[in-house]
Amino acid sequence: MEVKAIEVKKIIAICQSGGEFVTNKDGSLSYSGGEAFAIDIDQHTQLNDFKSEIAEMFDFSVDNMIIKYFLPGNKKTLITISKDKDLQRMVNFLGDSVTVDVFIMPEEAAARNVSNMPASRSSRTTVSEAVIPVVAPLNIRVDTANGNNCMDIDMVSGTPISYLAGSDDDKHRKAAQQWENTITGVDQRFNSFSEFREALHKYSIAHGFAYRYKKNDSHRVTVKCKSQGCPWRIYASRLSTTQLICIKKMNTQHTCEGAAVKAGYRATRGWVGSIIKEKLKVAPNYKPKDIADDIKREYGIQLNYSQAWRAKEIAREQLQGSYKEAYNLLPFFCEKIKETNPGSVATFTTKDDSSFHRLFVSFHASMSGFQQGCRPLLFLDSTPLNSKYQGVLLSATAVDGDDGIFPIAFAVVDAETEENWHWFVMELKSAVSTSQQITFVADFQNGLKESLAEIFDKCYHSYCLRHLAEKLNKDLKGQFSHEARRFMINDLYAAAYAPKLDGFNRSVENIKGISPEAYNWVIQSEPEHWANAFFGGARYNLMTSNFGQQFYSWVSEAHELPITQMIDALRGKMMESIYMRRVDSSQRTTRLTPSKEERLQKETSLAQSLQVLHLQGNTFEVRGESVDVVDIDNWDCSCKEWQLTGLPCCHAIAVFECIGRSPYDYCSRHFTVENYCLTYAESIHPVPNVDRPIEGESADAIVTVTPPPTKRPPGRPKMKQAESIDIIKRQLQCSKCKGLGHNKKTCKDS
Repeated sequence: MEVKAIEVKKIIAICQSGGEFVTNKDGSLSYSGGEAFAIDIDQHTQLNDFKSEIAEMFDFSVDNMIIKYFLPGNKKTLITISKDKDLQRMVNFLGDSVTVDVFIMPEEAAARNVSNMPASRSSRTTVSEAVIPVVAPLNIRVDTANGNNCMDIDMVSGTPISYLAGSDDDKHRKAAQQWENTITGVDQRFNSFSEFREALHKYSIAHGFAYRYKKNDSHRVTVKCKSQGCPWRIYASRLSTTQLICIKKMNTQHTCEGAAVKAGYRATRGWVGSIIKEKLKVAPNYKPKDIADDIKREYGIQLNYSQAWRAKEIAREQLQGSYKEAYNLLPFFCEKIKETNPGSVATFTTKDDSSFHRLFVSFHASMSGFQQGCRPLLFLDSTPLNSKYQGVLLSATAVDGDDGIFPIAFAVVDAETEENWHWFVMELKSAVSTSQQITFVADFQNGLKESLAEIFDKCYHSYCLRHLAEKLNKDLKGQFSHEARRFMINDLYAAAYAPKLDGFNRSVENIKGISPEAYNWVIQSEPEHWANAFFGGARYNLMTSNFGQQFYSWVSEAHELPITQMIDALRGKMMESIYMRRVDSSQRTTRLTPSKEERLQKETSLAQSLQVLHLQGNTFEVRGESVDVVDIDNWDCSCKEWQLTGLPCCHAIAVFECIGRSPYDYCSRHFTVENYCLTYAESIHPVPNVDRPIEGESADAIVTVTPPPTKRPPGRPKMKQAESIDIIKRQLQCSKCKGLGHNKKTCKDS
C-alpha cells in the first residue's frame, strides 16, 4: 500500500495584546488598540512553546496569560486555548486561511475565577471553554441628578468608599494615570452632561480629590472641591442651539492636598460599573470579591462586597440590556432564530396578563442529527435557573455514537409543573418526527409518566435511576442509618443493572434482609420501568438522565443573563460543539467511534480463551468460565450484554472468529463513524441583532411580553445540594459465578 506524506499545515498567528474588545451594533466583537507580533505555528506546535514565544514578545509570565481566538465567521464568541488539543483545533478550524488573530491577556485583566464549571470533565461530554459574548442592547443612563442644591455624587450605597491614601498612592494611581487629562480646561466640549460627569469623575480619581455639585440640572453644572475652603471649581453649561456641553470657567488650584479624600472618598455606581464593564465582556462570571480586589489594587478605592455586587449589576445592565426588555424582545428573537436557522422551532406563550410563561427552542441541525445519526433515546431533565426572574430550564438530550451529549430541544418555563412538562412533551413531539420507537429516560414524577404515555403512545419510559434512588433515600431517611441506606441504594443500582432475573432477585433480597419495608417499596416502584431484567426498551445501559445536567453546565456562566442572552449563549455552545465534533470526525479512520472501538477490542481480548461448539443453524454454545448460547441471526446471547449494549459480547465475538465473520457487521449502526458524521452534518447558525426590534413593524403587530411575576428572592441563591448518599453507579459482576460485588480473581468459588 502506498503511503502518502502528510503535508504539515502552517499558519501565521497575529498575536495581539494591550487593546480592548468593543461591542459592535450587530453584537460582534472587534479588537482596538494594543500591539501585535507574528508567530509561525502548525499542527504540531505545543502550547507551552507557543506561550514561551508570546511571553518573550510581550514580557508576560508563561503561567499568567489567557489566549483566545474567534471561530471562522463568528465574531461573537471567543474560544479559549488552554491545552495542546485546543491549539491544534484552531489550526484545523481555519481551513485554507493563512493567518489567524490571537488575543493575549494577562490573567488579571481577564478577571480571576471566570468559570465555576468543574475542572475535570469527560472529553466526550464537553467542548472547549468559550467566552459568552456580551451584546449591548440598550443605553441605560445610570447617573441622574436633579435639583440645584449642594449634593454628593450618586452613591453605591450609604457607606463611603474609602480612598487608600498614603505611601502606596503611586502604585494605586498607576491605572488612573490615563485619566489625568480627561478634563483639560475652559472651552473643552462634551457630547452630553453624562459624558462630562464621567470625565470629571475620572479626573478626580487621577488627581486624588473629592468634589460635590452646587448646581446640577439639564442646562448647567457647577462643581467645587469637597474640602472646606479649597478654591478648586468648575462650571459647564450647554452651548446655545446645540446639545454640546462646554466648560466655561475652571479654577485648577487646590489648597486641600486631598484632605477630603483621606476622610473618605465617594464613588458612583456608574463609575465603578464603567470600570468593570470591559472585564465583564471577557468574564461574565466576574465575582464581586474580585471586583473589589481589582478596584482596590488598581485605583486605591476600597469597596465592600455589597457595593461591588451592585456596581456589577449596573455594568451588566449597561452591557446586556434590561432584564425586562429582554422578555419584550422574545417575539423578535424567536423570528430571528427561525429566519437564520430554517426548519427550527422557536415558540413562546404568555399568560392573560402578557407575562412570560414558556419558551421552547429546537434547532433544525439538532432535529436532523437526532433522526439521521443518534440512537432513538432521549433524556429529559430540569434545572432551576439563578436568573433575576428565576425559572426552570427543561431539556431533551440525546447521545451521539461516542456517548457525547447532543441537545435536541430545551425550554425556559416559569416553574416546573405538570402542565409545563406536558406542554414541553407536546412541543417535542411536533419537533421530532420519527417512525422509530423512542426510549425516554426521565423522572417518574411531575406528570411525566402520564404525559409520555399519552403523547408518545408507543414509546418506552425508563425511570431515571438517579431520581429513583433519591426518592428511596428520602423515604427511608429517619428510619435507617446513613450506612444502611447506602447499602440499600447500592443494591437498588445492582438490581437495575442486573441483566437477568436471578441477578435482580439476589439484589432485592439483599434489600429485604435489611428492611422488608424497603423491599416492598422497590417491588411497588414498577421495576419494569427501570430494571434491565424487565425493561423492554433500548437504553444501551444508560440509566440516568444526568445528560441534562451536563447540558446545563454548558451555560453555567450565562444562567444569570437576560433570557434572550442566555438562550443565545446556549445556541453558541451548541454551534461550537457541532463544529468541533464535525472537524474531529472527519479525521477518524476507524469504523466505530473511539469509545465503542475500545469496548469492542476489550471484548475481543476476552474472547480468545473461549471454546465454541456448533449447535444447529446459526446457534452456538460458548464455553469459558460459564456456558452461554449465542444466536447470531437474532443478535442474541444468553448473557444479555449484546442486547443491552448494542455491541457484540465476548461470546458472540468468539463465534464470529470461529466462523470467519467480522464483529463490525454485528454492531449497532449508531456506533459507526458514518452515523457520527451524520449526527453533526448540519450546522447551527448565529442569530444576529438579538437586541433589536423589527424595523418598520407597526406597533399594533408587536406582541408585548413582560417578565413573570416571580422574582428572585433576596440574598445569595442556594446551590443545588449534592446527593447525600454515595452511590455505586454499577457493581462488579463476576464472570464465573455471576455474583455481584466481586470479579473472578476474588471469587470465593475458585
